[in-house]
Amino acid sequence: MRHVTIYTTDKEYSHFLELAKNLHYVKKIETDEESEKDAILENIKAGLSEVQLFKEGLLKTTTAKDFLNEL
Repeated sequence: MRHVTIYTTDKEYSHFLELAKNLHYVKKIETDEESEKDAILENIKAGLSEVQLFKEGLLKTTTAKDFLNEL
């Protein structure tokens, strides 16, 4: 099996995906959106894990005032 990388404009992106999905010989479509969504979900899970550790007293955090002063 071979793969193809296509670069298109944002305006034409969704139209192209719909077209590709309707081709009988296209077996799988991978988009960069999938990897971005996976990365976002992993970041959310990590954040929730940190909140849980903080609630259990196993993780120290900084105050909002200290955080803003660092910026």
